[in-house]
Amino acid sequence: MASESPPVRARVAATVALIGYLTLAIELLVSVVDKPWPGLLALVAVGVGVPLTWIGATRPRWRGWIGALAALGVVGGVVALVASGPSAIELVVVVATIAITSAAGMWALAWEIRSAVARRWSPATRARHGVLLMNAKSGGGKVERFDLQGECARRGIEPVLLAPGDDLRALAEDAVARGADVLGMAGGDGSQAVVAAVAAAHDLPFVCVPAGTRNHFALDLGVDRDDVVGSLDAYGDARQARIDLAEVNGRVFVNNVSLGVYAHIVASDEYRDAKLRTAAKILPTLLGPDAPPSGLLVHMPGG
Repeated sequence: MASESPPVRARVAATVALIGYLTLAIELLVSVVDKPWPGLLALVAVGVGVPLTWIGATRPRWRGWIGALAALGVVGGVVALVASGPSAIELVVVVATIAITSAAGMWALAWEIRSAVARRWSPATRARHGVLLMNAKSGGGKVERFDLQGECARRGIEPVLLAPGDDLRALAEDAVARGADVLGMAGGDGSQAVVAAVAAAHDLPFVCVPAGTRNHFALDLGVDRDDVVGSLDAYGDARQARIDLAEVNGRVFVNNVSLGVYAHIVASDEYRDAKLRTAAKILPTLLGPDAPPSGLLVHMPGG
């Protein structure tokens, strides 16, 4: 099937973006040749600032604070010096070029994304016995805030609230055994993956309700993350698409998986409420001079 040609406005935006990238390259080249000291200064800042930033992130307590403050001082000083010097106008021009180029590029790609999404989705069959599993703790209590149980009742969807100690996979399997023809999950991406794996195993449609904190899976699907209740419309006259599922260590994930340092940080119970403080607390134990080897081992298809 022939693809639809992009509209004139998308072509114009793409042309502006391409010209912007070329202009940016020329601006940077002229700046380095004409006034090499800002480029040299930036290089020195990177050479000094990166190690100091590493020290700030991987050393505990006062040593980490000293490294972080020193890194901020180096970078801030260079930025202030460059901005106050004769290259300030050039700096403004470069920043403006980056902004215009980025905006034009995103505008040009928006059409392609919308077109791809439209081709990917097809009409779905209305649920006869839809079931929505819900994690009341996800997203700071979105299940209760948006009254998802009441909304399910008004739409003829069976709500299943996850209680402390419950096995989410077992609840999903039980819903299938009771005749569910559409499974959904209101919660974070980890919970989405568990229920999506059960739905895929039984070849059932799956509904993603963005009731988590970040809702990356909903974002990837094109679901409006701000319209939690509206996502329940997927149980009615809606559209559907098949996606790929992957697994790591026998566990299915729906959009991304974390390995190594970041995985350790997000696995902490404190991370949900205090992300920066938790990262600053854990990083020295993972990356500091006394940190044990990571033990991360990846088996590729070739061995």
